[in-house]
Amino acid sequence: MLLAAKIAVLSAVGLVAGLGSVAGDESSSTPAAAARSASAAELSAALSANNLALRAAIDTWRAEGDPPTAPPPQEVMSSARYLQDTVRDLASRKNLARTTVELLDNPLAGEIRELVRAAVDLRRLSSGWPSHHVETGNPRPLAELEGYYDEAFRRFGVHRHYLAAIHLVESKFGRVKNDSVAGAQGPMQFIPSTWDIYGLGGDIHDPHDAILGAANMLDHNGAPTDYERALFAYNPSRLYVDAVKRYAKLIKRDPYAVYFLYCWGP
Repeated sequence: MLLAAKIAVLSAVGLVAGLGSVAGDESSSTPAAAARSASAAELSAALSANNLALRAAIDTWRAEGDPPTAPPPQEVMSSARYLQDTVRDLASRKNLARTTVELLDNPLAGEIRELVRAAVDLRRLSSGWPSHHVETGNPRPLAELEGYYDEAFRRFGVHRHYLAAIHLVESKFGRVKNDSVAGAQGPMQFIPSTWDIYGLGGDIHDPHDAILGAANMLDHNGAPTDYERALFAYNPSRLYVDAVKRYAKLIKRDPYAVYFLYCWGP
């Protein structure tokens, strides 16, 4: 049993290391072929090893200032993108996802379960959309965005974890730069006619103005008393509402979540 456990740990480290590094802020890792063909036992071991590495790397990043003004270091980006890619893969493989989660210890098991369910929601939500070019760029520093969430909370009472979750779903914290297939614009993806109502006269493409506009719209539609209704007004899809709520609860519960989600790509 001890030998088997040792082999499992070494396999996990090999799977994570086999992904390679993320070259620059806008590159996206993809799961190695070995990871895609891994068993539930191998994936659960790899996810556990990656989780430890990711949190240690985030601690180092945060040591320079919290929230950080510097971009995520390569170690954080690589581990965060491995997590994203694995979650996306599990979202399309229901049986493997269930078995993998069953082999994980809490709280990681609960987090992977929620991330996979949110990914399933978003996969279903986007099914049938026409293919389109995705333009990406560097998001604003996390410290800057956190300041905008806090300002929005003081002004409208909308909690930062919900604003961060919407920011993630809509544009990966501003990493996605182009308009949506429906014509929504900016980091919080407003239809221009809706922006005219809630945008407070600001710039739809400016993250500060867009975050305040989003908080204004959520406030007018029931937040913070009824986030369900407010989110449905933001995007009338139960899949959207469910995904945002899952991300928001994770960000609220896990102090590391906003840091690794900030690194996710389109």
